[in-house]
Amino acid sequence: MKVAVVHDWLVTYAGAEKVLEQILKVFPHADVYSIVNFIPENERSFIMNKEVNTSFIQKLPFAKNKYRNYLPIMPFAVEQFDMSEYEIIISSSHAVAKGVITGPDQIHISYVHSPIRYAWDLQNQYLKEAGVEKGIKSVLIRYFLYKIRNWDYRTSNGVDYFLSNSNFISNRIWKVYRREAETIYPPVDITRFSLHETKEDFYLTASRMVPYKKIDKIVEAFNKMPDKQLIVIGDGPDFKKIKAKATENITLLGYQSFEVLRNHMQRAKAFIFAAEEDFGITPVEAQACGTPVIAYGKGGSLETVRGNNVIENPTGLFFYEQTNEAIKNAVKKFEEMEYVFSPQNCRKHAEFFGTERFRKELKRFVDSKMLSNKSTEVK
Repeated sequence: MKVAVVHDWLVTYAGAEKVLEQILKVFPHADVYSIVNFIPENERSFIMNKEVNTSFIQKLPFAKNKYRNYLPIMPFAVEQFDMSEYEIIISSSHAVAKGVITGPDQIHISYVHSPIRYAWDLQNQYLKEAGVEKGIKSVLIRYFLYKIRNWDYRTSNGVDYFLSNSNFISNRIWKVYRREAETIYPPVDITRFSLHETKEDFYLTASRMVPYKKIDKIVEAFNKMPDKQLIVIGDGPDFKKIKAKATENITLLGYQSFEVLRNHMQRAKAFIFAAEEDFGITPVEAQACGTPVIAYGKGGSLETVRGNNVIENPTGLFFYEQTNEAIKNAVKKFEEMEYVFSPQNCRKHAEFFGTERFRKELKRFVDSKMLSNKSTEVK
């Protein structure tokens, strides 16, 4: 059985790459395709040091640092990959990977992290954050996004089976493509975290500092609670702006190693998460440390955190507006009922999202579709 795995682009080791890593553990002999591959040679163990088949964009000027600028031609680039020799094609897609061309005798399974966010329902948010809501440049970008929406919808017909990383995304897949998707939650390496039952008197948030993460709202909330300590880990474009808002009870540590992040996750009384994410790995990692989560009640958090509305074994609570006032009220509510959040329950819940579960569910799904396809051929 020849298998190809198609990835959008390989430039870092983040959430999508962790999914790719586990897909390759299920199919260790699969060939890998990606629009570009700029992972350093000594950091490619997660793809088993495989040779990566890349597109022509790999050799274009400034592609290493400006690969996103070539997004307008990525649909064309991904369609040039020759998939004809493979029985199964698995695309891991949040942009263009699902657009590979396959034949009627091949099975194409697409694991979708999200339909192209900036082309669909989050278009206006991205334009606002990029400062291109008006003017000629805005018109050109909007026209390009209109074209890529048409391409994205059309190429959904080339996918035989959709997988989603959360029910939140399966609903988005239905909205955009009118296709059903089965949810297989992405793998979280729970083994890198250990249960820590003793908590200290501080709250933690950790994230790349970009607008949609809403770190500024968390900081503003703690500005109004000078008796409560907040530690912020992470760097990014908004770091200086957020640092300027921080009062004495707030400590910004900037970028930190994994070991430092894990140590703070283990000791924090709660982890605060204010973003609307497709899935959201960090809340699961915090729970793996036995730390409850105070999360924005929309998106993947509703599936990764057992909110205080459940009858048994809650692992956190939700707030429903991305405002500093809502976060402040959630923190106060958490302290009133902190005793109901057991570190053991947090850890147990996090273990559900482990890597072994992902591999088993993916293999079961692929095997079932192969069997179904062979049954159809016999008929």
